[in-house]
Amino acid sequence: MLEASIRQERAAVTIDGVSKVYGGSKGRRVAALDTIDLKVAPGEFVCLLGASGCGKSTLLNLIAGLDRPTSGTVTVEGRPALMFQEAALFPWLTAGKNVQLALKYAGVPRADRAARADELLELVRLAGTANRRVHELSGGQRQRVALARALAQDGHVLLMDEPFAALDAITRDVMHDELTRVWKRTGNSVVFVTHNVREAVRLGQRVVLLSSRPGRVIREWAVEIPGPRTIEHPEVAALAAEITVQLREEIAKHARA
Repeated sequence: MLEASIRQERAAVTIDGVSKVYGGSKGRRVAALDTIDLKVAPGEFVCLLGASGCGKSTLLNLIAGLDRPTSGTVTVEGRPALMFQEAALFPWLTAGKNVQLALKYAGVPRADRAARADELLELVRLAGTANRRVHELSGGQRQRVALARALAQDGHVLLMDEPFAALDAITRDVMHDELTRVWKRTGNSVVFVTHNVREAVRLGQRVVLLSSRPGRVIREWAVEIPGPRTIEHPEVAALAAEITVQLREEIAKHARA
């Protein structure tokens, strides 16, 4: 019983009373986040939803350590890896060299980097592409390389800021399947920011809705729909519709303010 209790108390990410305020023009201060409390368990997949400007990306940057909260604390198990909407690959490097660069900064010895990069590219179903240049890859393939590069950082927490937003519907659907497979294979915790409600329900074990600025956690949903899930799955559609009603109410409330 004691061991089970310890496992329950462990968290990959702990956000405790976090607020973030930016200095605006003419001395005005803009509150982006207000007293956020959130825990992400080891191996958990959490999706963050909210209207544009509600602070989702700000929260992700705080978890990544790219910024500091004005108040409160952010604690992360190990070194988080961040993946953006754009693949942001170095175009003068091959797919393999892009991944190897991340391995270099993760402290992997030079002699081991090429083989490890090949393993990671194979994990994201890009075996045999290590020598291809970025311009030779499709949008979906570039995001797979970006995913391999994020995994190369050897962290326990993967932070994803709308990584599939620029992809067409079919490619995005394929990437949903791939991300789910890789997540299950690695056991990493994932914090995934999206504007797409169905995407959040399709992927996440838990969906967290933030209020309009300043961002606060206003509701959470446990997603207990068995897999494999699809965007068209009736239970995915039903829960997405419920969450959309709450999101629209929040957007309308902000518009009236």
